[in-house]
Amino acid sequence: MNYKRYKRNPVVELPDRQWPNKEINNAPIWCSVDLRDGNQALIEPMVVEEKVEFFKLLVGLGFKEIEVGFPSASQIEFDFLRQLVDRKLVPDDVTVQVLVQCREHLLKRTFEALEGLPRAIVHIYNSTSVLQRDVVFNMSKEQIKNIAIEGTKLVKEYAKTFEGEIILEYSPESFSGTEVDYALEVCTAVIDTWEPTPENKIIINLPSTVEMNTPNVYADQIEWMNRNFKNRDSIILSVHPHNDRGTGIAATELAMLAGADRVEGTLFGNGERTGNVDILTVAYNLFSQGIDPKLNISNINEIIELYERLTKMKVHERHPYAGKLVFTAFSGSHQDAINKGMQAMRERNSQNWAVPYLPIDPADIGRSYEPVVRINSQSGKGGVAFIMETYFGYKLPKGMHKEFADVIQLLSEKQGEVAPDQIMEEFKKCYIDRKEPLHFRRCKFEDLMDTDEGCTHAVLHYTDHGVEKSFEATGNGPIDAVLKGLQEELGIHIKVLDYTEHALGGGAGAQAAAYIHMLDMTTSKATFGVGVSSNITRASIRAIFSAMNRLGIRK
Repeated sequence: MNYKRYKRNPVVELPDRQWPNKEINNAPIWCSVDLRDGNQALIEPMVVEEKVEFFKLLVGLGFKEIEVGFPSASQIEFDFLRQLVDRKLVPDDVTVQVLVQCREHLLKRTFEALEGLPRAIVHIYNSTSVLQRDVVFNMSKEQIKNIAIEGTKLVKEYAKTFEGEIILEYSPESFSGTEVDYALEVCTAVIDTWEPTPENKIIINLPSTVEMNTPNVYADQIEWMNRNFKNRDSIILSVHPHNDRGTGIAATELAMLAGADRVEGTLFGNGERTGNVDILTVAYNLFSQGIDPKLNISNINEIIELYERLTKMKVHERHPYAGKLVFTAFSGSHQDAINKGMQAMRERNSQNWAVPYLPIDPADIGRSYEPVVRINSQSGKGGVAFIMETYFGYKLPKGMHKEFADVIQLLSEKQGEVAPDQIMEEFKKCYIDRKEPLHFRRCKFEDLMDTDEGCTHAVLHYTDHGVEKSFEATGNGPIDAVLKGLQEELGIHIKVLDYTEHALGGGAGAQAAAYIHMLDMTTSKATFGVGVSSNITRASIRAIFSAMNRLGIRK
């Protein structure tokens, strides 16, 4: 690890920087470069019809500016643009963008490809960084600047005979490695040559072609440029961040604070090396702050399906917002907090989303609540309770959470993740279907309102180790009568610690779930029992028998 081979990249001297005190309040102008920057980075670049389908996806998502390729670079790029034009696939409110180097024969070919469009962005560029001037071009600053000027003049000449509107975009490629005063000098020369106005603006795109420093340095570079441009009202300031240091999102958001009006990027961050900035993540970040992202991104699953099919790339399981596991909690404390947060929202009928560990409602982007909590050996009682309520409608009493979670914990330690259906099977086995050795069969109750001893008379039939038995008892209600009868019949001493019930679903035919927490006074052992029936009294009695069997009173 010979770290001394590397030297720090220079920073901008900007002691009065303003961007740290600002907030993002609006979405930028979005420009997708999936079909150019993204496509050129694919192992298997898209063919024309795949690019057409991807273009339609971008239009459907609401992109108003789409860079479609480098039509002078290859026949397939040229043919693709001609397909868009000839098949009238470009909506009136969408502007196509094309990339081209500052060379006359390439510009001539580019304008041939654009013929028939009412409006287009012609994006020219040349590299301006210290390193590329030295080792790639071996040119002076003046020579590099002249390339940009001559390219601008050529676009201006071709634009005169173009029947539609041409918007010029200029990028000092490798801006992040260029001295800001020199980058300003080159951009100013392009602006002076093009002569934009507030009504007909120029796009100045300042790319982090290679991410070379911390995001705050990029923000300083953007703010410095933003403050030093003349005729700023005639400029759309654009950024094109890459992700070499893994901070493309942060660099983009800080650049927006620093004055950027426009962002170029790709879906899910596809692009050269570690990729371009992921526009979707930036957009969802805005959404999570209550800001309209100005993109139709409410169905992330549909976007993923098309993206993966067309690019042959996979979205990582931990990719922000889109990954299969990003709305999933395995940790017990996380699961408990999510469960309580969801309950609090329901109880308060809150219109604002506020759930721990979930920055946005998964349903708002087409995701499901179902995978939010998943159970493995790291999970806790809150997660198991969440699964039982969310999937199956069982609102387990708080005291029961740990008892049942311990059952699932043992299972997860043996096999790893436990699926919701398997959790339900264990619940049935441990509670609902616990019918041996004591099995409740049927009962009959009669109100005795005039008696002094109680108000309900019970006649109950059950089996004990398969043997038919029955008893009669009186109590101050059905549950009390059954408990008194069982104690007298079996010679036991039991106590009810807690009892709850609720409906499972709605409607006249809905079933009820009853939960009883019972203590064996002889052994001091306590457990829960669960009963389910369309009749709440029958559900309660089944819960009593479930608890009796779990206590192991009749060996």
